[in-house]
Amino acid sequence: MESLRQIWCQQHRSLSQLLFLRSISSKIFVKGLAFSTTKEKLAEAFSEYGNVLNADIVLNKAKNRSKGFGYVTFAKEEEARKAQMAMNGNILHGRVLYVDMEPHKKPEKSSFDKATADG
Repeated sequence: MESLRQIWCQQHRSLSQLLFLRSISSKIFVKGLAFSTTKEKLAEAFSEYGNVLNADIVLNKAKNRSKGFGYVTFAKEEEARKAQMAMNGNILHGRVLYVDMEPHKKPEKSSFDKATADG
């Protein structure tokens, strides 16, 4: 039987924890975008699978154009997974898309790890 403390903790997770978990799990990575694809067109293409909160295209600042990849954030994880499964391998604006759940960043090496790697 669960203790009252465990039940209370499960019901009262901090808002920041929930937002953090939600932002990781509901964001998808989209590669293979045409240079002509805009944020609006990207959001429109993925909106069929759920509530798109945000669509971002990563820009090459030197050339002032798309690098060919971006991110789409959904309101729910299920929507993101549905879009990932449906859109991966599809063609958008003449290009084949590679769609995956947001890749996790590798943790930074600590100063100790860097020092020991140098010899």
